[in-house]
Amino acid sequence: MRHYKTDTPEALARITAAAVLADGGLDPTELQSLEANTVPARLGMSTAEFDRVVHEFCEDMHTVSLRDHSGQLALDRETIDQLLADVRSPDLQMRVLRIVLDIVSADGTLSPGEATLVSQAMTRWGLELHSVSSHRDPLSWPPMR
Repeated sequence: MRHYKTDTPEALARITAAAVLADGGLDPTELQSLEANTVPARLGMSTAEFDRVVHEFCEDMHTVSLRDHSGQLALDRETIDQLLADVRSPDLQMRVLRIVLDIVSADGTLSPGEATLVSQAMTRWGLELHSVSSHRDPLSWPPMR
C-alpha cells in the first residue's frame, strides 16, 4: 500500500476511502453523503484530488487486501492500523473519524468492515463516541495545505 505523509489531506482521504469501501462496494447513499457533506473541502482538497486518492486506494486494495467469506476484498487489521498511523494530530483524527461516522451511517446499516474500521480508529486514537459525536467540524477551519 502506498504511503502518504503524516497528517496530509491525502492521508485523511485514504481513511475516508477505506470507510466508503469497507462494506465491499460503493453505496449510493454513502456517495451522496460525501457530496452533501463537502468531504473533499473538509479534508482540504479539491474533488479531483480526492478522486485521485480514492482511485489509488482502490489500486492498492487489489494488491494488499484479503477476500472475506463472501469473496469481497477486505483490509486486515494491520493494514488498517498502517492507514490510521498516518494521522497523528488529535484535531485531524477527530475530523476524519467524524467524516467516517457520517459515511458508515449514511445507509442505515453498519457492516462488519465498517465496524472494524471505526472501532480500530477509536481505539488507536483514544477517542470515545460521545466526544466525536459532539465535535463540530466547521468548514471555516483553515485549509490544511
